[in-house]
Amino acid sequence: MNQGPTENGLRWIADAYNISFTLTLSEGLSPYELLRRVGAEERHIVPLTRSAARELLLRDEEDHISDLDFLDWEDEATVAQLASAGFLPAPPDTIVRAGSVAGWAYALEESHCHTGTYIAALSERGRAFCVHRNAKGFSRVDYGCRGDAVTSFEPGLPHLTNGAPAEVALGFAHNGNELGDVAFLGFLEGELGVYLPWEETEAELPAAAFA
Repeated sequence: MNQGPTENGLRWIADAYNISFTLTLSEGLSPYELLRRVGAEERHIVPLTRSAARELLLRDEEDHISDLDFLDWEDEATVAQLASAGFLPAPPDTIVRAGSVAGWAYALEESHCHTGTYIAALSERGRAFCVHRNAKGFSRVDYGCRGDAVTSFEPGLPHLTNGAPAEVALGFAHNGNELGDVAFLGFLEGELGVYLPWEETEAELPAAAFA
């Protein structure tokens, strides 16, 4: 998959995670700090690629662990670590994988929006953003600053805003020419200058499972 230059630093996420996704950005945190602030215990954080996380999420509890392509099922220590951390034997509800770029920690979820409920805690050192699209195409943005949840809104539907209007809180107005989440990702590219390399997000990142 060939990615564009830095001006497409975030918008590619909406294509790569075209069914559902959550992107969270938290200023001034490390990936491990981000995961701890959304409820992970450090001893339960394990490195996972995106493909490994998807395998764990999509499996049935009755499936034998030998069906997992990324795992040597005879590696008892690794299997025990994944089990104690909540990745096995039942599939978790969501897996949050976290990395860092240019003064920000970021997190990616394949379908759920676990991180969105922690926007205040994630913003204690500056700003935090959470952009979520669900499988029905509904999108929502949460924004926090210095420990406060400032606003939560659906781009293009201002009557569904909780908190300050997006135009007031962020200077963002959706013109309707793009999907709401894509438009906001583009807005963040310009405002923050953040570029997430696709290759890095596919590789191993610290990950936590949540039921």
